[in-house]
Amino acid sequence: MFYNYEITKEFHFSASHQLDYLPEGHQCKRLHGHNYIVKVTLGSDELNDDGFVTDFGLLKPIKVFIDENLNHRHLNDVFDFKTTSENIAKFFYEKIKNELNMDNVVEVAVSETPKTSARYRELR
Repeated sequence: MFYNYEITKEFHFSASHQLDYLPEGHQCKRLHGHNYIVKVTLGSDELNDDGFVTDFGLLKPIKVFIDENLNHRHLNDVFDFKTTSENIAKFFYEKIKNELNMDNVVEVAVSETPKTSARYRELR
């Protein structure tokens, strides 16, 4: 779905992970790390009384979660799912929608490198 207005907030963290279920020789099977960027996009057809789609400050719990649980951690020890960018994007989408009660989350993109990213959004 498209909105008249969309805003995006970035969060950065560094972490390691290992996709040890992949076949021998696959580069992601080895222990390795990334400088992740999580981009959260929120949308609305109308601005609120303050002229915002959503106050960026309402996303502070995401920064706190990242700082306390993900930054300089081994993601396999944090998450109970395969730590692909796709799954991490879905995790944050659901966290923002369900825990922060933001029904206007459009998508979450997770980048492992400047050249790669994965996005999760729900079709409306």
